Amino acid sequence: MRIWARGAAQALPIVLGYVPVGFAYGVLAEKAGLSIFNTLMMSVIVYAGSAQLIAVGLISSGTSPLSLIFTTFIVNLRHMLMSASLSPYLKNMTKVEMAGFAYELTDETFAIHSTRFSKAELEKRATFAINITSQLSWILGSFLGITAGQLLSSVEPYALDYALPAMFIALLAMQVNNRKHLLVAIFAGGASLTLYKIGFTQWNVILATSFAASVGVIIEKWIKK
Repeated sequence: MRIWARGAAQALPIVLGYVPVGFAYGVLAEKAGLSIFNTLMMSVIVYAGSAQLIAVGLISSGTSPLSLIFTTFIVNLRHMLMSASLSPYLKNMTKVEMAGFAYELTDETFAIHSTRFSKAELEKRATFAINITSQLSWILGSFLGITAGQLLSSVEPYALDYALPAMFIALLAMQVNNRKHLLVAIFAGGASLTLYKIGFTQWNVILATSFAASVGVIIEKWIKK
């Protein structure tokens, strides 16, 4: 029980971000015409904040289902990089446990697990406690948002739309431990913005991540020499 409580406590930074962002998603889903059931099922099955927010925007604009599926698929391709990065630490899990872990892997839980696993904190119960706590907070935020959606005309006046990038900034700050990390982070941000400006609006994140990771490897090898 202590291990589960410790894992849930480690997920607190994610919870503080997920509830308001999930709330914003719920409000936008209500404005797009989604039912409470469909809104909550998307948070249960899809469970990807950026993809869900994009999907709601596309639904409200009348985009075809095929375009919606393809767009969210491209946006979520970064999960391949994240899961590949963590896979060496999952050797103590069964295939079913790996599937459960992958199902609940998000950008935010990836940041937490990257820090934990690098410190040899591989306790499975704490790992799943972080994932489950995070998803439950996202579902709660979604429910509160769609319930309150009829009372709010827009989320912008409440700065709820900024909660997601603010959470990413906080998680990034937790992982920057030296100059190399800082350089790679700055390069990744600059590359992502540059790629976005020149037209790679769907691929900018995954391409910038690949470039930045390559630069990080080069810097690390240069430092060792």
